[in-house]
Amino acid sequence: MMKPMRAPAGQDAGQKRIRPRREAALIPMYLFTLAFVVGPLLYMIALSFMRRQGAWGVEAAFSLRNYLRIPEPVYLETFKQSIKLALYSTFATVILGYPFGYFMARFSPKWRNRVMILLIIPFWTSALMRLYGWIIVFRANGLLDSILIKLRLTTEPLRFLYNYPSVVTGMIYALLPFMIYSVFASAEKLDWGLVEAARIMGASRLRAFLNISLPLTMPGLFSGVILTFIPSMGLYYIADILGGNKVILVGSLIYEQLMNVHDWPFAAALSVVLMILTSLFLYLYRCLTRSGELEGLI
Repeated sequence: MMKPMRAPAGQDAGQKRIRPRREAALIPMYLFTLAFVVGPLLYMIALSFMRRQGAWGVEAAFSLRNYLRIPEPVYLETFKQSIKLALYSTFATVILGYPFGYFMARFSPKWRNRVMILLIIPFWTSALMRLYGWIIVFRANGLLDSILIKLRLTTEPLRFLYNYPSVVTGMIYALLPFMIYSVFASAEKLDWGLVEAARIMGASRLRAFLNISLPLTMPGLFSGVILTFIPSMGLYYIADILGGNKVILVGSLIYEQLMNVHDWPFAAALSVVLMILTSLFLYLYRCLTRSGELEGLI
């Protein structure tokens, strides 16, 4: 029986010297993670079990009162509204973003770069400025009203601003690029020869898409859903600007408890519950990608 070959002694010594250097290089990252990620999370969790004392104070006494308040109808309804808004926004971004990202992958490199630049340009300006642009479009006697009146589709100004549809529109506008880029990343790696082979074998365009293109781009679609669903539950500033305090999300409720009510323990409890909900969606996504369901579709 042949004995396994050993690495030269000099090579082993070199690897032993390199390993401590790599570990030392990771120390700043570990310290940063502990100081700015793990530490604040632990503090928030600990704060959620404390009690409010006075206008600004916190009593370091263990209590479940903050979590017992969350099932109250007013707060439970806020969570329901946030999840419903996230579902609507995610569904709309899938409908709009998937075809865009899919066909963008089929563009020539020249036009693909141009489209990507057009998608990136809005991010060069402030998000608040872009949202105030939607106020100009949706307000009474604004741009949209003027177009509808000139087309004689309406005879008087309509109320497009400060309602639920305007908030959903703002969510779609803010999150749509994430869906497009996620789908594009999967569609760009797609072997279009498989689609052409299916067409040669007699499959229709729809059948070739459903049997080949869609399963192969499903990982990008799932990634886009995660990148749009989770942020849409916490983007409270969009609801404040375009909803006019008529659409209250969990993020808005947390901000209200922090800045106006000054109930920091209850705000921490709301944040912990929101974090648990988003973690459950992430866990579901990992289960779907690891359990072989996506591979089974392919």
